[in-house]
Amino acid sequence: MKEFGRYYTNLLNQFFATLLEFFRSIFSAIGKFFADGFGQMGKDFISVSSSFSIMDWLMAFAVLIANLVFFSILVYKVIKYLKKYVRFSKIEIEKENLIEEISSLNQKTIELIEEKNKILALKVSNLGINPDQEEFDVDSDNPEKNGKYANSRFVKLHQVDDAYHHEKVVSIMSEDHMINLKTMVNKFIDFSASKLNLYYDKKIISAFFSGLATSKTMILEGISGTGKTSLPYAMGKFFGNNASIIPVQPSWRDRAEMIGYLNEFTKKFNETDFLKAIYETTYRDDINIIVLDEMNLARVEYYFAELLSLLEMPDADQWLVDVVPDTKEGDPDHLFSGKILLPQNVWFVGTANKDDSTFLITDKVYDRAIPIEINSKSNFIDAPDTEGIKMSYEYLNQLFKMALHDNPISKHSTDRLEKLDNFITEKFKVTFGNRIMKQIKMFVPVYVACGGTEVEALDYMVARKILRKFESLNLPFMQEEIEELSKLMTKLFGKNEFVECQSYLTSIKRQF
Repeated sequence: MKEFGRYYTNLLNQFFATLLEFFRSIFSAIGKFFADGFGQMGKDFISVSSSFSIMDWLMAFAVLIANLVFFSILVYKVIKYLKKYVRFSKIEIEKENLIEEISSLNQKTIELIEEKNKILALKVSNLGINPDQEEFDVDSDNPEKNGKYANSRFVKLHQVDDAYHHEKVVSIMSEDHMINLKTMVNKFIDFSASKLNLYYDKKIISAFFSGLATSKTMILEGISGTGKTSLPYAMGKFFGNNASIIPVQPSWRDRAEMIGYLNEFTKKFNETDFLKAIYETTYRDDINIIVLDEMNLARVEYYFAELLSLLEMPDADQWLVDVVPDTKEGDPDHLFSGKILLPQNVWFVGTANKDDSTFLITDKVYDRAIPIEINSKSNFIDAPDTEGIKMSYEYLNQLFKMALHDNPISKHSTDRLEKLDNFITEKFKVTFGNRIMKQIKMFVPVYVACGGTEVEALDYMVARKILRKFESLNLPFMQEEIEELSKLMTKLFGKNEFVECQSYLTSIKRQF
């Protein structure tokens, strides 16, 4: 026992002595480096400088200044990149914390919804209460109150059938309403200002009509209170067919939340206002707009994914929205094999705020939609009293085809776009893609027909469809590439052109 104690004590003494010697040697080496190394350099310089001529001293001074500048720049660059790294790391940590917090909140939301469903199921089984009674406006205890809807599983859709007397409405246009796209843009601006006290910039309205020609899905995004919802509302008033505004709920997780589902307890279909809105479009041949208000309160790619894929199909006869597995006797007129054929005269317009209470809209949605950014209110317009117009989808579609024929994108612009695409692909690993190029070739001619220029349209699409993808890149480390991209745009399109893109790149550079 004593022998081991002596051994262990000696072992500890030896360990700490070795550790002390290790640190002493490190500090000794550092001291020797600065004292002996730099000291010897100083002695050598003094020894040699005794024979320096005036030119030698001038050269020595110049070299000293050059070395100081070089090392100063080196230190500055190192400090700059360290600051960027620290800032980038901080941002990434904050993102991870936010993602964890959002995930936690989503989980709590799911748990609350499940708890609510259990409570409703308990009420149904124990008390005979129909949780969807208000939604259907059906009184199960008083069949006479429901009339012919008592045994129907689709109450709202039958109401649409009755409202249109089971016959499709045919739009009869007057000669005064057969106008071109440029006149239509100006007429809408005057109509909104004089009738609704809503004021819009010509560029935004031109982009909106061009978006209608390019995609069946549009996204109006920007800060709150800038008139995103009022734009499609005003457009519905202008065409004499009110837009259907559907508030998106944070609990929407799949298509059933948006379209509805068959209630197994009541054997009734839980019809939503969205389902009623798309069903009503089957009775019309004019312009129909359905607004998904604050669409990014829930994850768009969850509840809207099926419709996004559906509207991508080139054959419009395949735009079939599944509602129920099959059709039964007494179902609505335009429900075929449990499906609704979505007509071509309907557009889906989503509004999206950019704040902490909303979800990020993914590339899958953005790539298929036409985004329009509205971040400021337009100034007052003293417009003459202007009436709306009555227009069929066929006439509007014909205007779009004429624009495509009369104003095809020029080869000069196509070549410039290709050079821009090659540069962005090489430097940022982001590319235009076939879908986006197809959209550009449709958007640009219609924008020109609305009174804009080809370069303005290209600028708008590149800023909204391509540069937006930069948000997922490590931008703090790509400042030189961004500066090169800005210079290339100036070289290709002109010094005072591509305003939207240049403004976006400037905002990126200011962040870092």
